[in-house]
Amino acid sequence: MDWKAELKERTAKIDENLDRLLPRESEYPEIIFKAMRYSVFAGGKRLRPVFLLEVNHILGGKTEEAMDFACALEMIHTYSLIHDDLPALDNDNFRRGRLTNHKAFGENVAILAGDALLSHAFEVMANAAARFSDGRGIAAMQAIAHGAGVYGMVAGQVVDVINDGKKVDADTLRFIHTKKTGAMIEGAFLAGAALGGANDATKEILQQAATKIGLAFQIQDDILDVIGTVEELGKPLHSDEKNAKNTYVSLFGLEASEAEVERLTAQALEQLESFGSRSAFLQELTKHLVGRRK
Repeated sequence: MDWKAELKERTAKIDENLDRLLPRESEYPEIIFKAMRYSVFAGGKRLRPVFLLEVNHILGGKTEEAMDFACALEMIHTYSLIHDDLPALDNDNFRRGRLTNHKAFGENVAILAGDALLSHAFEVMANAAARFSDGRGIAAMQAIAHGAGVYGMVAGQVVDVINDGKKVDADTLRFIHTKKTGAMIEGAFLAGAALGGANDATKEILQQAATKIGLAFQIQDDILDVIGTVEELGKPLHSDEKNAKNTYVSLFGLEASEAEVERLTAQALEQLESFGSRSAFLQELTKHLVGRRK
């Protein structure tokens, strides 16, 4: 399998549908739609929507039924990045090699652009869920909302913020990572599982795999902040250290962090292998996350 070509094809399809679903820049007031599109089309990996679509595919679901949920998930992810970059949080000036939203449009518009993407994502999902004659669309929407909300990403962000500049223990750091990053990946897997008609046992396997992938992904981010390059990451290095962020590298060291990424990934792959050849692409993508440089 040429998984890189497969990934490129999938991300292009997601981008095509994001363009369809997002308001046009020519609409009034133009600045908010321009700001929304600026960050959505800044060159993201589209990992969360790809995860959703692949899980749905593994279970025999229809891509056309899942696509709007996948795109909504990317809108929610993008809103979180816009807000995360703000001076009140990480105060970053660059994201994916270009100015962050608040540097390009001002803090006021950036806040509203994040709000707009979150609200629009739920409108897109509600419209998509209404097209189902059963409860699969609602279940997918619930999974994404849970991953993004007060029991998921927001909870992780809050615990991260209230511990800013403080040393935390391993359990607290794991909570931050599994909620702030991992919960949205779990939401992607569980939404794909819901749309694919998975039973409870299958959902449990997929959730466990997603938890491990999400934690490995965030630890790798911590590692890249130390060993990556500006050209690879598209943002300044050592921002975690500058912002006194708690990371796996700062708590456990680089070597132990790298070993943990490999351990978690191996466990996730073992669970994905239970789905046979249909999960081949998802397995290759998961392997790529271990060695990625950006």
